[in-house]
Amino acid sequence: MKALITGASSGMGRDMAKILSDRGCDLILAARRRDRLEQLASSLKTHARIICADLSVESECTALYEQVRSENIDILINNAGLGVFGAFDKTDLKKELRMIDTNIRAVHILTKLFLKDFKAKDAGYIMNVASSAAFQPGPLLSSYYASKAYVLRLTEAVYEELRRSGSRVHICALCPGPVRTEFDSVADVKFSVKGLESRYVAEYAIRKMFAGKLVIVPGTLMKCTRFFGRFLPEKPMLRIAYHMQKRKTGEK
Repeated sequence: MKALITGASSGMGRDMAKILSDRGCDLILAARRRDRLEQLASSLKTHARIICADLSVESECTALYEQVRSENIDILINNAGLGVFGAFDKTDLKKELRMIDTNIRAVHILTKLFLKDFKAKDAGYIMNVASSAAFQPGPLLSSYYASKAYVLRLTEAVYEELRRSGSRVHICALCPGPVRTEFDSVADVKFSVKGLESRYVAEYAIRKMFAGKLVIVPGTLMKCTRFFGRFLPEKPMLRIAYHMQKRKTGEK
């Protein structure tokens, strides 16, 4: 098998690459930082090709696809993502648009292009990395939460289309809570609850993907949060969400 992983230079993307390599998969690793990709590729057990790409740029998304479309990809993992923290009227618009382009447009483009190829051969796996943020609105991380809701709903809808067509292509959404990666430093936040180990989340996600799970939620805490969150009225839920986000600044 061969897998393409975006955002492979660190965190869950890097760990997924190691896990799939241990399973015997050849890899195509895409991210912006060449040095990180080269370091990762040299540590893997299987062949790994690296491609430097900034997926916030539409042309680089399509160029990535064109570079690998003939390589018979079996697995696409859309892991690249960004976050921007702060009140909506105060956050930087350019940073938010770059985040939207990475979290939504890149996922949309690559999912569509590879899905067509996968359907043509009636085989393949697509994992779109969303977040537990997709389950609710997130004051102070409003654009990030909204972007992950898009990823989740798109994935669910495509899953049903595939099911009704009888396709053997599988698509799933990974929705973890806080994970110990570089995300918090890039988004300039501190998680208010202890994050899961990236390696654990990556192993769990890959196992559930191969098992045919649609929405993958690692960790008991996030499973419980998702379940009980369904019963909270909207406005109290927003107040709780705001309080949780505010704690990420270290303020009370």
